[in-house]
Amino acid sequence: MKITDFIGEATEYDKKEMLEERRPRSWLKSVSAFANGIGGALIFGVSDDETFVGLMDARAASEKISEAIKIKMDPIPQVIMENYTEAGKDFIILKVLPTVSISLMETALPMFVLVMKVSLQMRLL
Repeated sequence: MKITDFIGEATEYDKKEMLEERRPRSWLKSVSAFANGIGGALIFGVSDDETFVGLMDARAASEKISEAIKIKMDPIPQVIMENYTEAGKDFIILKVLPTVSISLMETALPMFVLVMKVSLQMRLL
């Protein structure tokens, strides 16, 4: 997968030019929306006009993303963070998996299935 695969507008990903450390709610809202839906990805280092700007320090940004998710979200969504370097620029793709459903299945016939979804919300600190 290349960063250039993520061009144009789509419901399954969102682009952020940089990590807004002082305003984490600006991108955590997208994490929450993806987790409560069908999943998606946040791409850090790409501007809204499709310019591939890259990140100054992708390693530090990765740590801050992970920390903000753990501190400000409850329950903590399942994410996969991948760092990419393309054309000498560093990017982060944060894949957000859909909210896990809790299922209880009875084995006796007839089969009953209970599915409960857990909604993710940001804690206001």
